[in-house]
Amino acid sequence: MSTPIPRRRRLAALALAFGFAAAALSPAAEPSPSPAQADNPIVQTIYTADPAPLVHNGRVYLYTGHDEDGSTWFTMKEWRVWSSDDMVNWTDHGSPLNIDTFAWARQDAWAGQAVERGGKFYWYVPVVNDATGRMAIGVAVADSPTGPFRDAIGHPLVENGEIDPTVFIDTDGQAYLYWGNPNLWYVKLNADMTSYSGGVNQIPLTTQGFGTRPGGTSRPTLYEEGPWVYKRNSLYYMVFAAQCCSEFIAYSTAPGPTGPWTYRGTVMPTQGSSFTNHPGVIDFKGSSYFFYHNGALPGGGGFTRSVAVERFAYNADGTIPLINMTSTGAPQVGTLNPFVRQEAETIAWANGVETERASEGGMNVGWIENGDWIKVKGAAFSTGARSFTARVASATSGGRIELRLDGPNGALVGTCTVPGTGGWQTWTSVSCAVSGASGTHDLYLKFTGGSGYLFNANWWQFTA
Repeated sequence: MSTPIPRRRRLAALALAFGFAAAALSPAAEPSPSPAQADNPIVQTIYTADPAPLVHNGRVYLYTGHDEDGSTWFTMKEWRVWSSDDMVNWTDHGSPLNIDTFAWARQDAWAGQAVERGGKFYWYVPVVNDATGRMAIGVAVADSPTGPFRDAIGHPLVENGEIDPTVFIDTDGQAYLYWGNPNLWYVKLNADMTSYSGGVNQIPLTTQGFGTRPGGTSRPTLYEEGPWVYKRNSLYYMVFAAQCCSEFIAYSTAPGPTGPWTYRGTVMPTQGSSFTNHPGVIDFKGSSYFFYHNGALPGGGGFTRSVAVERFAYNADGTIPLINMTSTGAPQVGTLNPFVRQEAETIAWANGVETERASEGGMNVGWIENGDWIKVKGAAFSTGARSFTARVASATSGGRIELRLDGPNGALVGTCTVPGTGGWQTWTSVSCAVSGASGTHDLYLKFTGGSGYLFNANWWQFTA
């Protein structure tokens, strides 16, 4: 942290409260009692919502919204990015896009999606147009999946008062942008990804295409919002938030990108202590993954949501199976190499800490107090580690980093002492000997010391 300000939010004692999700999940999806196995939600340092995963160069980049602490509405001012190469250890890249990026926007950093084309990354997001007071779709562009993003055109790409854009590039190169609540719309994007041709087109919401909503409301179909469109083999899928409220996730399929759509059923039932949900579907390293959000973290609910993920397999006929929320999450793909520099904000589970921008670039972990810890899953120590180095800063008297295996109170293999450095962004490197770390283990960096905030951590690395 830059200054010793009070913690914005304290997710206290999660190590002792991993039963938090029991009330939030369905009986069939109750969490494991073992802390080491609870990896959903995948971000614990802030509240996140509306997941939009993107696979690029062997990593999954996860674009999310950010629910403000203590929200009683969809109070959202920025979007965030995380990435992972193993589906369990997620690196926090901060916020490369916010409302102020769009000079014409007023509020509501709601659900969007990013896509790569021609070496650039285009992020489509809904915001309120300050001039009209209506929701509009903006587009931001960056040279990197983690930004920084800038307004690509200086005005809305399209505006009709509706929300939740999803973007899809077909195998023939034609790109489509879909969005809508209460209706469903699409445009054909031009190759520049910042303009479109052929006008704004409305997709007919028929009960054959999108199911029948019970209760005889003014909306005859189940379609509510949050569409996610993709192609698998020769079939087009539209996964969407259904009914309201509470929402569940349903899907339809079509032989082409604009229909005709046929309703296929439920993907994820209503679960998870949030009356909204939002899908994101990808294939990564040979498996399929379904992203969603719930209210499973302490203080969570319909306006303080958290993104989670499940691995799934399509049925033989291409249909999507029923997917339940769990606190276990997706299994790890491969292992983490502790002998290369790892960012401190690469986290499988965090207890008590938060993140912020670091003066040396990237993010750092801060607001560290006695007893807080970070779990990194599946660190492959092979035949053993000799020493550990961490980049740290402290405006107080520092503290200690205990290196523990397989639990916050697991085997102690090393302890590094962190001194006061004279400032929260005054960085130094500390090292300590390591003994007894071999094989593959979940690594816990447990922070100990006196009262108050102890130090910040930027990165760490073991030597073999």
